[in-house]
Amino acid sequence: MTQPLASMTGYARASGTAGAVSFTCEMKSVNGRGLDMRMRLAPGLDPIEGEIRRRVGALVARGSLTVTVNIDREGAGGEVVVNQQALKAVLKAMDGLEGKVDARRPSLDGILGLKGVLDQHEKPLDPEEEEALHAALLQCVERCVAGLVEARRREGAQIGAVLARHIDEIERLTRLAETHPSRDRAAVLERLRGQVADLVAAGAGVSEERMAQEALLLATRADIREELDRLVAHIANARQLLAAGGPVGRKLDFLSQEFNREANTLCSKSNAVDLTAIGLDLKAAIDQLREQVQNIE
Repeated sequence: MTQPLASMTGYARASGTAGAVSFTCEMKSVNGRGLDMRMRLAPGLDPIEGEIRRRVGALVARGSLTVTVNIDREGAGGEVVVNQQALKAVLKAMDGLEGKVDARRPSLDGILGLKGVLDQHEKPLDPEEEEALHAALLQCVERCVAGLVEARRREGAQIGAVLARHIDEIERLTRLAETHPSRDRAAVLERLRGQVADLVAAGAGVSEERMAQEALLLATRADIREELDRLVAHIANARQLLAAGGPVGRKLDFLSQEFNREANTLCSKSNAVDLTAIGLDLKAAIDQLREQVQNIE
């Protein structure tokens, strides 16, 4: 079954409420070798961390992913308590400054406004409210991961188009190498004749039979038929992977390494400057392909 191609980069945000409690979920992903999930959950959400990981992991195969869940319980009520220890410390400090500083004593609201003097205790939720909150949070997580998947697929479609162009260029260069005149054995023999003529002119004698043997050996060493066949097979395989979509990044990365291996061998076997130039262009196109493949899930 065909699946959309997905990038490993994306961002999504979702929010919701459960009773008087509001919450938000954010997900951000970047490239990664596997699936690396980091959780930043509000206090009290440890019981559902495993379920969050399971639901996200069911839809995301690769990438370094950060999941942040924040909760705002202010609407749920609670109580404000004076921190007696902090208040005593403030009053003691005020008494110590009495007569040393020419200033009026602070007002009550000024003292209570100091950090730490007042503590706000959130009203605990009963079991049913807590269960409803967790259920709503998990639904929010599902909406958020769906948004992340969609964002990654949009970018994946753009990268897929770039990959297809690189594969087309690799195919063009492969065909160019295949039809290059230097691959013809007659051309190899002609070059060898020229080299032999130079040797004869210099006083060295080489028989026609020996020249034919050397020509055959040179032609065999310079034969890139096997490399060209493998490049054609890799091109077909790469297009099949792009068409299938889904998490094919690892397979495409391996295939780009195989492309590079064949291009290196082609360059090493080349017996003409023009063919070597084609091989170098082929390596450049393969490098561009692999660079984009690194972004694919």
